[in-house]
Amino acid sequence: MFSTGQLIFTALFVVVFIGVIVSTYKRDKKTHKKNYKGVKWVLISFATFIIILFIIKHFLKN
Repeated sequence: MFSTGQLIFTALFVVVFIGVIVSTYKRDKKTHKKNYKGVKWVLISFATFIIILFIIKHFLKN
């Protein structure tokens, strides 16, 4: 289905892409900790809001 060259290109592309993503994440880790301190609370609040909506929907349906 795929030629040998295509498989080699795909393997190399995946390895290089993952390497670039990991190195970029490591470089930006300190900046992310500084700029996005309260993000977990936003996520918790959003998840709680969605759960409350489902609970309200459940009680109004019955």
